[in-house]
Amino acid sequence: MPYRRPRSARPRLHRATGAQGTSILSHSDQTSQLSARKSAALRGTARVPGDKSISHRALILGALAVGETRITGLLEGEDVLNTGKAMRALGARVERTGDCAWSVHGVGVAGFAQPDAPLDFGNSGTGCRLAMGAVAGSPITAIFDGDASLRSRPMRRIVDPLEQMGARVVSSAEGGRLPLTLAGARAPLPITYRTPVPSAQIKSAVLLAGLSAPGVTTVIEAEASRDHTELMLQHFGATLVTEAEGRLGRKISLTGQPELRGAPVVVPADPSSAAFPMVAALVVPGSDVVLTDVMTNPLRTGLITTLREMGGLIEESQTRGDAGEPMAQFRIRGSQLRGVEVPAERAPSMIDEYLVLAVAAAFAEGTTIMRGLHELRVKESDRLEATAAMLRVNGVKVEIAGDDLIVEGKGHVPGGGLVATHMDHRIAMSALVMGLAADKPVTVDDTAFIATSFPDFVPMMRRLGGDLG
Repeated sequence: MPYRRPRSARPRLHRATGAQGTSILSHSDQTSQLSARKSAALRGTARVPGDKSISHRALILGALAVGETRITGLLEGEDVLNTGKAMRALGARVERTGDCAWSVHGVGVAGFAQPDAPLDFGNSGTGCRLAMGAVAGSPITAIFDGDASLRSRPMRRIVDPLEQMGARVVSSAEGGRLPLTLAGARAPLPITYRTPVPSAQIKSAVLLAGLSAPGVTTVIEAEASRDHTELMLQHFGATLVTEAEGRLGRKISLTGQPELRGAPVVVPADPSSAAFPMVAALVVPGSDVVLTDVMTNPLRTGLITTLREMGGLIEESQTRGDAGEPMAQFRIRGSQLRGVEVPAERAPSMIDEYLVLAVAAAFAEGTTIMRGLHELRVKESDRLEATAAMLRVNGVKVEIAGDDLIVEGKGHVPGGGLVATHMDHRIAMSALVMGLAADKPVTVDDTAFIATSFPDFVPMMRRLGGDLG
């Protein structure tokens, strides 16, 4: 049997609980200010949380597979946990079996059940958009929703190709935003789709919908985006071919209606999360920090390339791989950084890391120019403006020229500012990293949203010697 349709009986649902018996899927609604102060040298070894991109995909593909998928190292941040909750609501059985260890019993391709309530993805654009693709290939209707930040983000560029495949937007907020009701296709069509911008989320949504379509679904990218979905689809048994397209692009062709089989997934440490202690170790003099099991997928290592160009002392060792994803250990030492120009074509490999790169640029000597950052304007906040504001309020000269960010580094940061986080976890963490080496303390207005991607960030930085309080 090539793939499964929805069953009449839904598997039993499970809700994981934390140490005190509270739901591990709950979303923090508390706000709290926090300050970071100039610290002594950071030292120690740490493993940052599992990669968010891999964690989302492991849960979704596990839910689309037949049989059990065992996941170790899952990121247990709110974004990922909301994706797990959504997979339960769609009929998969999702259980927490240990510390960052999870089991998913899937329902098969096109086998999702009709959810009883809206699917609430909280702050997670990745979880929401990839799940839209998966739902688009099932003959069900689901309501997608999220918090105020997610409701403000564009969804039209995701649902446009899904509608070409036979799905239908029943209703949405103004501008095609959440809450959005999506009716999946009863007879999905394979398409050839050229993405308007480099976006792993658009590509992944089309490929996940294409699982249910007969024939071959093709996505063409003028500039290659993250390939985690392609690697994991192959790990679960899908037939997929990737070819070069032009100088920087890729053409991905997926054969539809496979029977995906549950497969074990070891989630590597998230390079986007590793970016924060990595930059902190570079800018705090005398630091010597080791980060283990960090993903080194070449489509995710733009920040490491850039920091090395800036003079960062970053040594790589103990390379290995799992489920197609390479990983390695990194030793980072305090460094004298210099300004560089970061080309626009590097943006897809480090789009989430520009905020903390801007912090490194502020401590560097000379001008750093980061080009082609339009995608930062449609993230959890307008990250381009928010990053500039974070630097300005702490005495750093910064300019936005079109989609370029220009930072005038003076080798030190005056600090002393209160940073507005705009409900954005990466702004909060970047500002706190800045405070660890700034002349005066840096304060963020709200740390609650750090839990969406890096729940252990503050305790980990304290263990390494950071003065946060």
